[in-house]
Amino acid sequence: MSAILEIASWAALVTGGVLIMTGGLGVVRFPDLYTRMHAASLTETGGAGLVLFGLMLQAGFTVVTVKLLLILWFLLFTGPVSTHVLAKAALHGKLEPMVDEGVDGGVDGGVDEEGASSSRSSTS
Repeated sequence: MSAILEIASWAALVTGGVLIMTGGLGVVRFPDLYTRMHAASLTETGGAGLVLFGLMLQAGFTVVTVKLLLILWFLLFTGPVSTHVLAKAALHGKLEPMVDEGVDGGVDGGVDEEGASSSRSSTS
C-alpha cells in the first residue's frame, strides 16, 4: 500500500475516533435528552462513516470493501431514523426540550405560563 493511501486511511480512522469520543463526551455533558441525542446522532454517523472509510482504504478493492460499504449504507440510514423516532416518541410522551432563557427571553418572547411578560416587574 502506498504511503499516501496509508496516511489518508489513518487520518480518517483517527478523525472518526475523535468524533466518536466527542459524541460520547457530549452525551455525558449535555443537559437534556434532545441535545444528547443531537450530539450522539451527528457524531455517530460522521465518526462511524470516517472509521469505515479508513478501513475501506486499508482493505483495497476487495469483498471486504463491499461489506464495509453495506455496513456504511445501513448506518447512514438507521442512525438518523432511529434518532428521529426517539425524539418524536419523547415529544409524544410530553417531554419538553429545555429552552435557554437568555437576553431575548427565550423562544416564547418572555411570556410565562400566566401570560405576563417575564421581563417586566409584576408589582405596579
